Amino acid sequence: MREFIVEADGGSRGNPGPAGYGSVVIDATTGQTLAEAAEYIGVATNNVAEYRGLVAGLRAAHELDPTATVHVRMDSKLVIEQMSGRWKIKHPDMKPLAFEASKVFPAPQVTYEWIPREQNKHADRLANEAMDAGKRGEQWSASGSTAELEAADARAARAVAEPEPSGPPGDAAAGAARARAALSEGRAADAAASAGSSSRRGAAEGSGGGAVRAEADVRATRSVAAPATGWGPADMGAPATFVLLRHGETPLTPQKRFSGSGGTDPSLSDVGREQAERVGAALARRGTVQAVVASPLTRTRETAGIVAAHLGLDVTVDDGLRETDFGAWEGLTFGEVRERYADDLGAWLADPEARPTGDGESFAATATRIAATRDKLVAAYAGRTVLLVSHVTPIKTFVRLALGAPPESLFRMELSAASLSAVAYYADGNASVRLFNDTSHLRA
Repeated sequence: MREFIVEADGGSRGNPGPAGYGSVVIDATTGQTLAEAAEYIGVATNNVAEYRGLVAGLRAAHELDPTATVHVRMDSKLVIEQMSGRWKIKHPDMKPLAFEASKVFPAPQVTYEWIPREQNKHADRLANEAMDAGKRGEQWSASGSTAELEAADARAARAVAEPEPSGPPGDAAAGAARARAALSEGRAADAAASAGSSSRRGAAEGSGGGAVRAEADVRATRSVAAPATGWGPADMGAPATFVLLRHGETPLTPQKRFSGSGGTDPSLSDVGREQAERVGAALARRGTVQAVVASPLTRTRETAGIVAAHLGLDVTVDDGLRETDFGAWEGLTFGEVRERYADDLGAWLADPEARPTGDGESFAATATRIAATRDKLVAAYAGRTVLLVSHVTPIKTFVRLALGAPPESLFRMELSAASLSAVAYYADGNASVRLFNDTSHLRA
């Protein structure tokens, strides 16, 4: 699903007086300006002009992609609070405009945020250009606008005044604090160098620390977690986005039995097939999935086939997406494994290199396999959205590697049958977890 930022503003020279609005649609992933709108609207109040700017921005975003999610940013506290539902709309001139804005996109697709005026320069400049054009008896023209260039200059000036933090998640706040402290002492250049070395050192420590961190896991994690590029440049391009779907229920799922790649390979239950139908219908409504890849096991291939039928797509099978082989534990509950193989279970819980009884697959081996599969699929689906139908351990591992989290984090994630998660992978090697264990489609 695409993500847009809409920035909007309006102004009145007299309040009421000659008024105009401006709005801009920005790609949330790349930072690229996708559309601009501005208009001189005659005599009106500031608030009416602001609402007109909001409506124009939402309509421009809707024309680009009606299924997108939209984050609205404005420096009008009144508009943001009213559209968020926290303040009542009492003025008769604004009620119909607010209603019009609310109908452009379904409410769940739009969020609102107040920002300081200095962060809304692009839309503000468009509004002033529209008012200037109206004063000349003309309408605003995009060909003569300098708003985008001036907004870029303003962003560059802010970047010099306060560098954006860089580094992996968890290190950014400390790096930014150090940079600001150094700048306050007039040592901006030294601060930049210090922040860079600090973020690189934090990445190395984050990928290598912890007694349970195996070397295979370090190699698997480093390729995603190590690049220290902060928010990334605006020209990074669209990411490869993996929508990660756990298969629907099998007869073993409600009983919470180990069910890996070395067991009986169960089919979906009736409940599991219904779950897959609901997932397919939900993804078809969104319309963003461009390919479907599934684990070779029966339950994932069945789930993928049902979903793909809704999407009008074929299913590709990739062995790298298979579940971990749980060896002699296959088909047993956790309690049964604890009774029969207590020592092996204790070692497995403490060490990612430990294998389940009967020469099963360790979590470290699974991480290495998933990292290789991830790299292959990222290259194959660059800039596209692909549905990966897989299992509990592989999906948790995709998320864990994207976050640079330790192996023991696998035991702290809940992943429901037929749930959706999502990770985006960028050209610089960084990753962004966008969704985890979403089951809202099953309750529809």
